[in-house]
Amino acid sequence: MPRQSSPQSSPQPSPQWSRQPSGRSSGRSRPQTHPVDELLPLPRLALYGFQHVLAFYAAAVIVPVLLGNALGLSRQELVHLISADLLTCGVASIVQALGVWRIGAKLPLVQGVTFTAVSPMIAIGTGAGGGTAGLLVVYGAVITAGIATFLFAPLFSRLVKYFPPVVIGTILTIIGITLIPVALQDAAGGAHLIGTPAYGDPKNLAYAAGTLLFILTLVRIGRPFLSSLAVLLGLVVGTAAAWLFGDTDFAVVRETDWFGVTTPFHYGMPRFELLPIAAMLVVVLITMVETTGDVYAIGEITGKKVDADTVARALRADGAATVLGGVLNSFPYVAFAENIGLVRMSKVMSRYVVVAAGVFMVVLGLLPKAGSLVASVPHPVLGGAAISMFGIVAAVGIQILGKADLREERNTLILAVSLGAALLPTTVGPFFDRMPDGLRAVLDSGITLGALTAIALNLLFNVFTSRGTMEIDWDDIGEEGPAAPRFGAPAR
Repeated sequence: MPRQSSPQSSPQPSPQWSRQPSGRSSGRSRPQTHPVDELLPLPRLALYGFQHVLAFYAAAVIVPVLLGNALGLSRQELVHLISADLLTCGVASIVQALGVWRIGAKLPLVQGVTFTAVSPMIAIGTGAGGGTAGLLVVYGAVITAGIATFLFAPLFSRLVKYFPPVVIGTILTIIGITLIPVALQDAAGGAHLIGTPAYGDPKNLAYAAGTLLFILTLVRIGRPFLSSLAVLLGLVVGTAAAWLFGDTDFAVVRETDWFGVTTPFHYGMPRFELLPIAAMLVVVLITMVETTGDVYAIGEITGKKVDADTVARALRADGAATVLGGVLNSFPYVAFAENIGLVRMSKVMSRYVVVAAGVFMVVLGLLPKAGSLVASVPHPVLGGAAISMFGIVAAVGIQILGKADLREERNTLILAVSLGAALLPTTVGPFFDRMPDGLRAVLDSGITLGALTAIALNLLFNVFTSRGTMEIDWDDIGEEGPAAPRFGAPAR
């Protein structure tokens, strides 16, 4: 059986940061600044902050691209989504790292749009008719879920023990497995080509396979820093190849303004509908668990003490960022695991580096040309990169499942039945087509249905019984789990 532990009993801070520099007298005691709170010189802040942006950028912009393509948005509307996302990411990261009132963990955590929300948002948006009309329903659900996250944060920080490895691992595995078909659809040319001869054209598959092969090659032969940029470089090289063969153009980049400000409710006032809101509440329930894991992981890496109050402040930042995202035409936010891995690899622990990264992201969000450049990435190239990122999410889930005792029949049933529920919407679509649109928004998403099943079965088997509850071993997850992927998508 995996050893039991409580999130509240976080590891003691590492003594390394408080040692006296060699060659200096230790006779005079002086307070030491923890590396997390160290303010580095401006050139180093800028360099390390930009490195975080590079590690973050590809995964950050893929969510609005995937959603925009699925809802049939125009290229200009897609550019606006990307700019809004980058601007909100920057503000959210600054608040999370710097701390404002009781919002923000004051740890080097970069905030980004969660992958957990992709499939449910596509279901909500398409169920509402697609296009900008679908976005309005999505934003109503996002704003409501953000408010709920903010208010529920203190209580949730004390309920983490009810989400053991079998639940977390199952949910992450489901997220990866259900998102991989989205990537494969883009690899074939994109959902907009379904039913045409161009869908599944060998040329599209060649672009996708070439992009994926380039990423894998960089990871295989590259140094750690180069590996952390593998997805971004794969997108650049794949797009360049498509441009050379005349399969993409940058006309929209030339036509886009250099400077632009994202206005609140750009597409109109949000629509608040009950069942889409319920679906998004499930999404943020999952992301709250993910953020909790990320907070304890970064505490383990930096040697900074983490307690329930730290978790609550991190979750409030998630909630505030999600509300801001709904207002500024973006989406739900969570801590990005690959940037935690970058902290671990670089050993640069200052939270002010993340503040610098946030400033860079705000600037990029005010430059629509940057968003239009990303919107020009061909679907097959995007699909090839997304296969690697979504696959990593599933792999991290499987890794965490290794911490659960799957020889125990109840745990095995939680995993088995949840996987079956998650595959139901993608394999028996007509079953959900006969349901009302509002109910489809909740159930016609493998992530939502699978996660609800895992949580409900764990409550049935492990909580509402006399049987002891297995808690998450955050120490082990911090050392071996989602805190240190070398490249790819965040574990969300």
